[in-house]
Amino acid sequence: MFAEWLPIIMFVSLALFIFSGLPVAVVLGGVSLVFAGIGLAMGEIRFVHLPLLINRIFSGIVANPVMVAVPMFVVMGTLLEKSGIAEDLLDGLQTLMRRVPGGLALSVTLMGTILAASTGIIGASIAMLTLLALPMMLRNNYAPSLATGTIAASGTLGILIPPSIMLVIMGDLLTISVGKLFMAALVPGLILSGLYLVYIVTISFMRPKLAPRASTPLTDDEKRALARKLASGFIPPALLIGLVLGSILGGWATPTEAAGVGALGALALALFRRRLSLPGLNQVLGRSLTTVSMIFFIFVGATAFSYLFRRFGGEELVLSLIDTGVLGPWSILGILMLMVFVMGFFFDWIEITLIVLPIFAPIVQLLDFGDHVASVDTVYWFAILVAINLQTSFLTPPFGFALFYTKGTARDLVTIGDIYRGIVPFVLLQLIALALVLEFPNLALWLPNRLFN
Repeated sequence: MFAEWLPIIMFVSLALFIFSGLPVAVVLGGVSLVFAGIGLAMGEIRFVHLPLLINRIFSGIVANPVMVAVPMFVVMGTLLEKSGIAEDLLDGLQTLMRRVPGGLALSVTLMGTILAASTGIIGASIAMLTLLALPMMLRNNYAPSLATGTIAASGTLGILIPPSIMLVIMGDLLTISVGKLFMAALVPGLILSGLYLVYIVTISFMRPKLAPRASTPLTDDEKRALARKLASGFIPPALLIGLVLGSILGGWATPTEAAGVGALGALALALFRRRLSLPGLNQVLGRSLTTVSMIFFIFVGATAFSYLFRRFGGEELVLSLIDTGVLGPWSILGILMLMVFVMGFFFDWIEITLIVLPIFAPIVQLLDFGDHVASVDTVYWFAILVAINLQTSFLTPPFGFALFYTKGTARDLVTIGDIYRGIVPFVLLQLIALALVLEFPNLALWLPNRLFN
């Protein structure tokens, strides 16, 4: 009887120990090690099974060519942060939209969208937007809640809009095409950005005191300076986006190869703008190494956990619960979406992705949604639903990382209460985007099916 419940006890133990404050990678590895010992003692696994785990870690992570894209995208994002391109672009957008209701907030959203399509590094995007935009927004009497909510939400667009590290990892875990997954995420990501823009314009028009706009028109000198700023700030990232996404769309490069092209392009831009010294390059590589090491350390622990969970019969246990026929496909999908949303209050997207997808992906592949979505597209649709859902994890307290990034960078300019109040409308907008893709699957599936079929 105890052996039958071993997978559930293992899963619950993981959830409890994550709250211990220890690094997630250590918790994943530690729980796996303890339950490996329990499994050996009970005869559920044998010593011969343990080398298979090492082989799975090596072949699934170390020797996996898809995973090369992760460090390349991290390096690309860190280099762009150092190049100063974002600063020029944001300055130009703010000047261009100064007389539009909520112009500064709109500029931040557009900037977040461009950064998402060129870097995909959430922490760097939020820190950059906070440093550059928040002081100016507060000086222009923007409500702190609207200012911080816009910055935090716009900075998280990189988790969904390709190239995204999360999509690379999800594609590998689900054994599906990363390029097709990139294209499936593009339209939902732009829809979410559009919802942000509509909300900002609406709330700024209805409550002008939240986002005052400038009353004086631009002079001729200011217009010429604006044109120069937009040219120097917009053209370089547009070229980089074209190199990365264009090479994938055109079939000239795989996502892994495109990541290398993006990293090389970001390096060339930084050198061309003379914003990168040898110490600066050393700093970029050091920060990238730290980020990548953290991600891959979690990979190792999660691989060990999922391997033992399946070895103990966890997958069969979950499938048996579904085979009872009590729950239909929509009920199962709803439970999974609710589970991911609730977990987002407490865990980072990496933990949720690496724990949930290996366990529940085989289940989703068996679900039949009839004419609503073709069976061959179900996994891509599910992946995008999870990706949109996971974006809320950055904004939902108490452990929303975007909230910490914003507060840590803003310091005493705003309170954590301002940030919490500011993110509520944007979380609701994310849920609206989730509902739209849930109801209209072609929002995610039309583009990849058109390009790859």
